[in-house]
Amino acid sequence: MQYEVIVVGAGHAGCEAALAAARMGATTALITLQSQAIARMSCNPAVGGIAKSHIVCEIDSLGGEMARNTDYTGIQFRTLNTKKGPAVQAFRVQCDKDAYSLRMQAVVRAAPNLSVIEAAVDGLQCHSGRVCGVVLNDQSVIQANTVILTTGTFLRGMIHIGAKQYPGGRNGEPAVPNLSLQLRQMGFRIGRLKTGTPPRIRKESIAWEKLSVQPGEEPPSFFSDEVRQEQMFHVEHCESGSSLESSCGRSGQALFHVEQSALRPWSPGWCQVPCYITHTTTETHAIIRENLSKSSMYGGNITGTGVRYCPSIEDKIVKFADKDSHHVFLEPEGRTHPDIYPNGTSNSLPEDIQERMIRSIPGMERAVFSKWAYAIEYDFCDPTQLFHSLESKIIEGLYMAGQINGTTGYEEAAGQGFLAGVNAVRKCRGLNSWTLSRTESYIGVLIDDLVTKGTNEPYRMFTSRAEYRLLLRQDNACFRMLPHAKEIGIVGSEVLNRWQRQAQEIRTEIARLEKTASQAGTLAQMLRRTGVSYADLNGALPLDSKVVEQVEIEVKYAGYITRESQQALKLQQIDSQLIPNWINYDSIQTLRYECREKLKRLRPESIGQAARISGVTPADIAILAIVIKRGEGTR
Repeated sequence: MQYEVIVVGAGHAGCEAALAAARMGATTALITLQSQAIARMSCNPAVGGIAKSHIVCEIDSLGGEMARNTDYTGIQFRTLNTKKGPAVQAFRVQCDKDAYSLRMQAVVRAAPNLSVIEAAVDGLQCHSGRVCGVVLNDQSVIQANTVILTTGTFLRGMIHIGAKQYPGGRNGEPAVPNLSLQLRQMGFRIGRLKTGTPPRIRKESIAWEKLSVQPGEEPPSFFSDEVRQEQMFHVEHCESGSSLESSCGRSGQALFHVEQSALRPWSPGWCQVPCYITHTTTETHAIIRENLSKSSMYGGNITGTGVRYCPSIEDKIVKFADKDSHHVFLEPEGRTHPDIYPNGTSNSLPEDIQERMIRSIPGMERAVFSKWAYAIEYDFCDPTQLFHSLESKIIEGLYMAGQINGTTGYEEAAGQGFLAGVNAVRKCRGLNSWTLSRTESYIGVLIDDLVTKGTNEPYRMFTSRAEYRLLLRQDNACFRMLPHAKEIGIVGSEVLNRWQRQAQEIRTEIARLEKTASQAGTLAQMLRRTGVSYADLNGALPLDSKVVEQVEIEVKYAGYITRESQQALKLQQIDSQLIPNWINYDSIQTLRYECREKLKRLRPESIGQAARISGVTPADIAILAIVIKRGEGTR
């Protein structure tokens, strides 16, 4: 069978890519080594965090699955940065890792137009510079119009524990040895990165009474619009006297308004599970320092660059030598899962040193290990060889998403996967590629950073990477993504109409507040006062809570939002100035040699993208703009 879209790899990027393509009506194949490993949470079973949550909300608003999957399988919900402004607030949800994977498997298997194939992809089949299928390790071929690579850490993956090293894409799963070698032969620039994971500790071996408890947030904050609407419906019925939900009772059982299934393993937010906090000690640090030479990372076995913003425990001890202790967060891997994830103890030390190190931490003196920590090295492709659509500049119809592009994190992978899936379908249908700009989304910031600047370390999203983060809040994601959601066509019309109606209500109410007089100015001026909420206003209307939230933020931050909007408009205008295909950088002798070389290598799509390339100066951009304005044949 010939598919329109083949997705290689069923991690977080692969699932979003395959579901997006299938939901757009394209015949899609999702190829994975093991179907039970679909959406496996191989590191911390948590979704969200600073800036990452913004990506999850954008995915949800466009029709992706990560937000729903997180909310339905979450076991602890928290909002971060609550003492700071709305631009940098973020949700973080601890998930049941088994339920998360099982639910996504159920969603994938139930999706029309989507086939799951268990196989190992050994290479690509190409013809005349265009991909036309994949070659499996038994040398059989599956044909397709487009292919999306979402290979995670499997490309020549090498696992390290102390002096031991062996091939693996994840612990217990085989590596993919040949695909990146073929990509290199095709002209892709291949690099090497490193990531890692902590050991896993049995719950019953931990002295919980010695630890500080970290409970979940009540009521929980959800990523998904669907789940929020569902919970609002329940609250309304509970208030009317018809209770449809139960709290976490002594029996440990939940009552469901719908049949319990893989899609809804429990009522969202039900019976949250606490996390706990402990810390390393001077003894912990001494053990690590004395054994640094035995670490894979510091012993010289690992050459790939690690994650700067999520360092291993060895890195912390070396780079923050003045610190006497570091926090360790003990996070459950599931409601009934026997293991705890000791967040903050990622390492590549030998097993015996890991045991000594972990047992020097308060509460884990008698820790029993179910899995050892390890580091993993893997190949990635230079993302500057991609267009903003995530299509390769080298092989037409080939898309890449996730860790193969040098990113780290479930959320960054999922955002790329969704965009690649949409664009693969549009390619099949002869439509223009669909992209998101950095002025309107965190997904846009992520992809623009990758394809414009590249990366030499695992890329992680932060709010500081976005120039216009007051505009790109997680709370307004559905309104920002509304035009794109309409264009893509995955989100249902009922939901789109509700968002459209709410957006109009927000505009109407802000206009009313700005012109309605009160005792001390307008109602808008009253609302801008510290400590004043919309409900405090004389004349507040009974509006939807989502509308009220947006009205308060838009009014209170009006001056800043206006300024950022003006700046964003200027960038949009620059980005709209496309660089024509006839441009020959070698012929523009007034450009500096360094600039010409970078522009040739990166092939920016617009003047704005060219201006964001490191080493390209405003003077270079001015020359390029003049050449484009004069037209083909000029120098």
